[in-house]
Amino acid sequence: MSRALPKYNKRRVTFIGGAAAVALSGTVIAGFALAGETTASSKSGGTNARTLAGPGTVSCPDVKSKLPAVPATAKAEIDRNLALLNTQIQEANKRLVDTVGQGGPNFVQNAILGPLKDKRVATINRMATAIGRTAARPQGLDSLAPCTLNANGSAAAPAPTPTQQAGGNTGNSGNTGNAGNTGTGNTGNANAAGAISCPDVKSKLPAVPATAKAEVDRNLALLNTQIQEANKRLASSVGQGGPNFVQNAILGPLKDKRVSTIDRIAISIGRTAAKPQGLGSLAACTLTK
Repeated sequence: MSRALPKYNKRRVTFIGGAAAVALSGTVIAGFALAGETTASSKSGGTNARTLAGPGTVSCPDVKSKLPAVPATAKAEIDRNLALLNTQIQEANKRLVDTVGQGGPNFVQNAILGPLKDKRVATINRMATAIGRTAARPQGLDSLAPCTLNANGSAAAPAPTPTQQAGGNTGNSGNTGNAGNTGTGNTGNANAAGAISCPDVKSKLPAVPATAKAEVDRNLALLNTQIQEANKRLASSVGQGGPNFVQNAILGPLKDKRVSTIDRIAISIGRTAAKPQGLGSLAACTLTK
């Protein structure tokens, strides 16, 4: 009996270990999913799509620390826009969480990081303009507009390369491969892209001073370019994304770009004449079939 007991115990331990492995297998798998761990196959060249458990967070360059001395006359406007930059990041993080599992491989870039950059460009531009009214206008602040995605504390590029994906740092790859949304992109417009229609800005402008004409013409041309680019994106993305894809990835970013461009037009006129009011209402565009 004394020699049989160890053999019995060994079998018993083996059985218990096997049962434990079975019982804990779900936990182990869940643990790997939550942590975004890589498997041997993913390290060998497959993609390491993160799970739905960790959308990551948005990380943006600090603007306040890059500003020059702010004139007293601009302080209130600067503070208001700095607060708006923080609000934009918070909204992007909320959208990141709310959309886990949606869209295709470029969903985060197209529907979250891209629109956030456009909003930041417009906000940063207003800050530079506010400072420039009574001091030298700061240059190069637009380089602070793009944001990236942190994945479990590691900065991830908006569009990871296959090598980065294999290394386990894919950003918010949990927002990829929602096959259920294919065919419902472009707000259900899977067969025809339609066209984007925007209010005409030129006809709503007052008399343009000669000193502002070149800048106004340049920005009017830019408005047309923005519409052309949006229509091209519309045609190339038919069938992508979810029911709000067009609004989130095309119309929303286009509006933000137009707000910034129209604001520059108004500012250029306002340097030598009355600054036109209410032009911001012309920024929003719609989708027509």
